Amino acid sequence: MDTKASQKPRRFRPAGIAAVALLAIVAIVVSACGSSSSGSGSSGTPIKAAWIYVGPSNDGGWSQAHDNGRKYVEAQLGDKVKTTFKENIPEGAQAEQVINDLIKDGNNIIFGTSYGYEDAMAAAAAANPKVKFVQATGDLLTSGKTKTGDKVPSNYAEAWGAGEDALYLAGIAAGKATKNNKIGIEAPFAIPEIIRHINAFTLGAQSVNPAATTKVVWTKDWFNPTAEKQAAESLVSSGVDVIFSHQDSPSAGDVAKANNIPWVGYDSDQSGAYGPVWLTTATYNWGPHYLGQVNDVISGNWKQSNYYGTLADGFASLAAFGSLVSADTKAAIDAQLQQAKSGDAKAFGWYWGLSDRQDQSGAVKITKGQKLSQSDLYSMSWFVKGVDGNPKG
Repeated sequence: MDTKASQKPRRFRPAGIAAVALLAIVAIVVSACGSSSSGSGSSGTPIKAAWIYVGPSNDGGWSQAHDNGRKYVEAQLGDKVKTTFKENIPEGAQAEQVINDLIKDGNNIIFGTSYGYEDAMAAAAAANPKVKFVQATGDLLTSGKTKTGDKVPSNYAEAWGAGEDALYLAGIAAGKATKNNKIGIEAPFAIPEIIRHINAFTLGAQSVNPAATTKVVWTKDWFNPTAEKQAAESLVSSGVDVIFSHQDSPSAGDVAKANNIPWVGYDSDQSGAYGPVWLTTATYNWGPHYLGQVNDVISGNWKQSNYYGTLADGFASLAAFGSLVSADTKAAIDAQLQQAKSGDAKAFGWYWGLSDRQDQSGAVKITKGQKLSQSDLYSMSWFVKGVDGNPKG
């Protein structure tokens, strides 16, 4: 749902800066792999399932969430499945080679967990129709064609979810926390995925604090602790008193801690390491969807799908609240969360059409009562009113 394929590897969130440096060195020296199996059992040869991670399997964030999903599949299926994972795999040529190796190893289903694997996954699917390929954060099925204009292979599926809905709730915490109505956001790239997340976060803040504004600084990198720290420091210098970091390292948390400023992270619960300044953030549970995909391969009922998880079905959720989040704020967030969970489990984005939504110029982009489709979200290229920043980067 963005243009990560041509950008640097993403989804690397270690627990602290020292760990970041160590893991980065390890990643450069060697690309590690692992496998696990409970044995073939009496039912015959187990299904072989493989996962590819752009970061370490124990990064404390994006890749670890996917590896937790893999472990969930193992725990549920036992000797019916043999799982393998490849970690620290850069997007591009190396990913293509790893995918081909996994096919040669006899894997029945392969999960790619970074958008930059999308083209390689689709190409491999076209060349290997008996293998199933599931791409996390892809957008080919929504667009209806591959990047080369070809039909998307029928053995290729995609999965993502409404992280923006969880970030709308996190925005409520930020809107309640700010005292001067200036919230800073550091973000990697000006792409639809990030833009809709920023918009949802901003709308959440404004839902409880209409005067709240957000200021966006682009780092132009998924994982770059130095650039992230500099971006966070520039936001503090500009006068913001709350920070939301849509990045893959906790550098902004260190800046927030040093300046005693409330902080919202991304895709990892950092409440333990940054408790004094932590608010909350969006997290994702991949296990149940991965289990369903593997079970469908086992039963012979696997079909192409374009899964978009929600708060209601348990895919998206909020991390633990920090001590800065008051009881009243928790109650306000819970009221919205219950609304999100009260209807269809597949429903998402209940807040977009609560009123007319204007862009930065004042033009109405979403009308009151309008419901946005997955395609609408995947093509969002504008910022809502109240965002200070360039949606083109």
